[in-house]
Amino acid sequence: MQLGKSIRFNSIALGLFALVTATLLAGTHLSTKELIEDAKREVAKRALLEIVPLERHNNDLLVDTLDIPKAYWPTLGIKNGQINIARNGNELVAVIIPAVAPDGYNGDIQMIIGINIDGTLAGVRAIAHSETPGLGDKIDTKKNDWILGFNGKSLTNPKPEKWKVKKDKGAFDQFTGATITPRAVVKQVYKTLQYFNEDKARLLKAAMQEMTPQPVTPHQQQTPSDQESRSEEVTAPTEQLPAEAPNHG
Repeated sequence: MQLGKSIRFNSIALGLFALVTATLLAGTHLSTKELIEDAKREVAKRALLEIVPLERHNNDLLVDTLDIPKAYWPTLGIKNGQINIARNGNELVAVIIPAVAPDGYNGDIQMIIGINIDGTLAGVRAIAHSETPGLGDKIDTKKNDWILGFNGKSLTNPKPEKWKVKKDKGAFDQFTGATITPRAVVKQVYKTLQYFNEDKARLLKAAMQEMTPQPVTPHQQQTPSDQESRSEEVTAPTEQLPAEAPNHG
């Protein structure tokens, strides 16, 4: 009898222990997952702000996004993705487009490419790659400022035939001992500019439709009674004074 109670008690205790442990582990997992997501968000935000700094926009770049039509995924080298929109009040400032150069020396080079509304490049950043340390990794701003050379460039600056590295008779420098990496980046940046040029009208229209209406200032607001009173003021007839009788005296 005592043995049965002891076994039953131990079973209940073990069950409770397992439940508490599972709950703690689940809580820890969720907490860790949230921390990881927050870290990813912070990294993405920093990268976006390097391209379009705070003094140029006043919206949340991470939230203000538009989907990229599937037809353009091959051009950008992506399998899906969204464009981040930069605005300053009611003015569209720039778009930041994800793109992947698939022909890096060691595989994919993931980038974000900022393009001003006038079609010039706001900036380019490599956010993930496996290029050779000391050679191809110079596409990273922590290693080299080479990628800053895209700032201000456009489809026509330089001319289309010059959108190559200098080894290929183009306008862009390559790295000493590493040509494949910069060649891949230059090629994909140009393709992304072409995409923006083709999809610009749709993009800008969609971005304007997503724009949050600006709040009406207090002096612009009118209550129904104000409007009715104003209407009466405008439509009320002018009172005529009675004509004086002629003075024959």
